[in-house]
Amino acid sequence: MPRSAVIGRVFALFLGLSTLAACEPAQPTASSDATPITTGSTDRALPQGKGFDFYVLSLSWSPSYCQAEGASANRQQCGRRDPLGFVVHGLWPQFNDGYPEFCSSRESDRVPDSLVKQYRDLLPSAGLIGHQWRKHGTCSGLSQSDYFALTRLARERVTIPAAMAGGTEPVSPAAVEQSFMAANPGLRAEDMAVSCDDGLIREVRICLSRDTLEFRSCPQVDARGCTRAASMPQPISYQ
Repeated sequence: MPRSAVIGRVFALFLGLSTLAACEPAQPTASSDATPITTGSTDRALPQGKGFDFYVLSLSWSPSYCQAEGASANRQQCGRRDPLGFVVHGLWPQFNDGYPEFCSSRESDRVPDSLVKQYRDLLPSAGLIGHQWRKHGTCSGLSQSDYFALTRLARERVTIPAAMAGGTEPVSPAAVEQSFMAANPGLRAEDMAVSCDDGLIREVRICLSRDTLEFRSCPQVDARGCTRAASMPQPISYQ
């Protein structure tokens, strides 16, 4: 066979294979239930909860808790040489009207020591970590590891105002909200609420979208916030 004919047949065969490959359906790529989220300088996957509308990140003013509970306060949180300011009380799945709690879950009620140790910098006691999982985490549709990883991401979403140090004079809840809004661009008064109890400012509750942890309005949560000035005691060091 002439050399030119061999080259022609090879070319025709190559063209046919290329056409066939182009006509084959593309193979599906692996999908993920996690959405990328940028927190600080790191891109991380955001575990996707389900079965509720949004989250409430509850930040507790630790000195108020310690003062209110007195001798009954958890010593892991209140008997410290390095007193705490705002700590995470919990990340709470929320409906637009009401909230779920103590849901059924395939996960254990007990949080393993390895996770407790990993998140003690956010939630300052083992008892609080276990309670938050049983009451709120079980309603997130997430595993224990994903729920607490998401709790960390939610906390990193919020900047604590540098001026939040407590004092002897009563503080207006509106002033607390203003401080948080100044430290967190895009956060609005309707996205949060300050809770009070027995004349003490206890918590700042910030509403975050379920899918992206963006600030979002939450009329029911906002309406339950306190409006009167209350004490915000300073942290106390125990030597």
